[in-house]
Amino acid sequence: MKHERAGSKTIGLIGGMSWESSAEYYRIINQESKRRLGGHHNAKSVMVTVDFGEIEDLQHRGQWEQLGEKMTEAAKQVHAAGAKFIVLCTNTMHKLAHAIESAVPIPLLHIADATGERIRSAGISKVGLLGTRFTMEQDFYREQLENKFGIDVLIPTERERTEVHRVIYDKLCHGRIMDSSRELYKDIIAAFKKNGAEAVILGCTEITLLIGGNDSSLPIFDTTRIHAEAAVEAAIPSAHLAAQTES
Repeated sequence: MKHERAGSKTIGLIGGMSWESSAEYYRIINQESKRRLGGHHNAKSVMVTVDFGEIEDLQHRGQWEQLGEKMTEAAKQVHAAGAKFIVLCTNTMHKLAHAIESAVPIPLLHIADATGERIRSAGISKVGLLGTRFTMEQDFYREQLENKFGIDVLIPTERERTEVHRVIYDKLCHGRIMDSSRELYKDIIAAFKKNGAEAVILGCTEITLLIGGNDSSLPIFDTTRIHAEAAVEAAIPSAHLAAQTES
């Protein structure tokens, strides 16, 4: 029997930070939905794409209140378009998760929660974290993993953090995938391993464009894929799929 889409929830995506990684979200979500449902099916979704030029400028000027206003405006737009939950297609802007959650009556699928659950399920308790300086250095992301999931989080050295951040904004956000960037990240991952990390979190949604399993001396937790797959599970839960299969 053909699978019906009754019961599937519309995913609300806030993208554009950068569009390079938002495209990965869209691809993974629809591929996974098709894998689950078969045929010509794909995910039901709406996306609001912000202008990353404005976002990046406000980030580096520390204007988080204005950024919160932009994120809540986008959240209201996807809610008005019929989204049943929100997927913020970026790690860094989860600094503003509470502002988004308080602005709309639909839930936010938090990227650190999806990642923390996956890490805990793997029996891993100590990880290295790669991301923007904001994600690596500020408390909003690491504390979510440490306090909620009991995961010990390592970050690179000051010099390494500067370089990781530079590669994200100057290279990956422009779609520039360079061997020199990959070697830099591989060296930092090796240092994580030396310091006792059992795995590494690709804690910026652009890093998946640069680092794959063959590039890492540690198991990787790709937040882009984890978050996108969690969105599909929320939209088309396994229990719903099983009920369709049995009918």
